[in-house]
Order: sequence, then structure tokens, then C-alpha cells
Amino acid sequence: MNKFNLAGHRNWFFLLSLLIILSGLFCMVTRGFNFGIDFTGGTIIDLKFDHPVTIAEVRTSLAKYSLEGSTIQLSGTQSDVTASEDVMIRAVDMEENQRKEVMAALQEDVGHYTVLREEKVGATIGGELITNAVLALLVSWALIILYVAYRFEWRFGVSAVLALVHDILIVLSVFSLTQRQIDSSFVAALLTIVGYSINDTIVIFDRIRENLKLHFRRGGDVDRLVNTSIFQTLTRSLYTVFTVLFTTFSLYFFGGDTTKDFAFALLVGFSVGCYSSIFIASPLWIVFRGLGGGKEHGKPETAH
Repeated sequence: MNKFNLAGHRNWFFLLSLLIILSGLFCMVTRGFNFGIDFTGGTIIDLKFDHPVTIAEVRTSLAKYSLEGSTIQLSGTQSDVTASEDVMIRAVDMEENQRKEVMAALQEDVGHYTVLREEKVGATIGGELITNAVLALLVSWALIILYVAYRFEWRFGVSAVLALVHDILIVLSVFSLTQRQIDSSFVAALLTIVGYSINDTIVIFDRIRENLKLHFRRGGDVDRLVNTSIFQTLTRSLYTVFTVLFTTFSLYFFGGDTTKDFAFALLVGFSVGCYSSIFIASPLWIVFRGLGGGKEHGKPETAH
């Protein structure tokens, strides 16, 4: 166990995360984000082709103009899972010349069509909605702190929330660095990541709470307590993350183009969530207790 003293080397893990987050914040300021049409608005085009077409055919034609990330939906009474005469395209806002070129390319590559509707739309996720989402996230974090403080102690709650902030910042950093598109599905991915990460963290915290009294009665130090608890739950944590990563990898490689950014966010988030549960959250709890690597003197705080 001493050979793998994860808690004892916590400062190195803190430093690694801090460097990644600071680099990400710098990238966010200098490069910004690649917001999708849900945030920036765009163009909706409804087309009726003379024959059933597939999403792949339409997307291949749009890719010539770097519009392969557009949302393409099949509709109409004759539509099935794979093909339809009625197609709705939701793309970024285009200049008039580019729009004409795209329409001409669709005519040449996919087939003759009739335009049913063509209009510009505003962002579906406006500033007010983003503000409300951030407010809801802050409220949820406050409630997590209160609940975990009641079930465990307040230090567990604060450590868990800081680990969640760590996860979100790293995911945002990766998306800013790679300039992958951020749309409404990215918001859903963030919420999924938060749920996964807090669950994994609470499992380790629960084992720490179970080991507290017995461990200190035997004269153990806090680092050994946390290391023991982490390794007792490590198999469960690794099995869980490998299972979800296997599923998400399948979604990323075999899913459609419109799900790749969503799957990529989950891949990064699940990996970072597992990392933070093991290397960040529990060591943060040690810091908040102010015990360092020394012995615990006196009776440990009793969980509710």
C-alpha cells in the first residue's frame, strides 16, 4: 500500500490538474469556443426530393462546404429509418452566395428537389437560458454540499463539488483546445458527466466514512485511511468506467456524425470524472481536515 501512496502524492495530482485547467482557461480566453447553431442561430431548409434519399447522401454533399455537422432529419409520410423524400437541414447561417452553391450541390449530388421552406432562425439557447442553466447548476452544487454534509460532513460536500468543477473545467478546456462544436447535446453531456462523477466520488467517501473509527482506533494516519478506502473501491471504479467508456467508444465510432461531439464529451468527462474521484476529491478532503500525513489525535468526527 505504501508503494502506491496516492494520498501522499496528492500535491502532484493537484499540480497536474491546475496546469491543465490554467492552460484550458488561457485557451478559452484566446481561442474561445466553436458554438453550434443552437447558440448562434442558423438556417433551416425543408426540401422534398423526387425520390427517397438518405442522411449519408445529404451529409456527403454538405461536407464539400464544411457543413457535415449540420442537423439532418428525415420526415414525411413515406419516411422510414433509412430514407425519405422529405429532408430538413439545420445548418449554420450562410451568406447568399454560399447558400446558392450548397443548394446547387445538393441538386447535383443528391437529386432534384422542391424547396418547401427556407428561413433563418435565432439561437434556441439564448443568454437567459444559459444564465438559468448556470444558476440551476450552482443551486444543485449547494444542495449537494448540504446533503453530503448531513449524511457525512461538510468537508466531503465541498470536496465533491470542487471535484465536479474540476471535471467541467477540463471538459471545457478540451473542447476549446480542439474547437469541437458545442451545442445543446453538449449541455446534456455535461449534466451526465456531473451525475457519473458525483456517484463515483460518493462511493469512495462512503468507504472512508466506514473506515474512519476503526482505522484511527488502530493508530492509522489519514493518508493510509484514504489509500485503503480508494483501493478497496478501486475495482468497482475501474469496472464502472471501463464499461461506460466501452459503450461510449461504440457510440463515437459507430454512431452518426451528429453524435460524435456528444460522445467525445462523454469520453473526456467519464475519464476525468474517474480520475478526479480517485486523485482529487479524497485528497481534497484530507486538505480540508487539515491533517496532512500526520496522525489523527482525538476522536474523529462522527458521520450522521
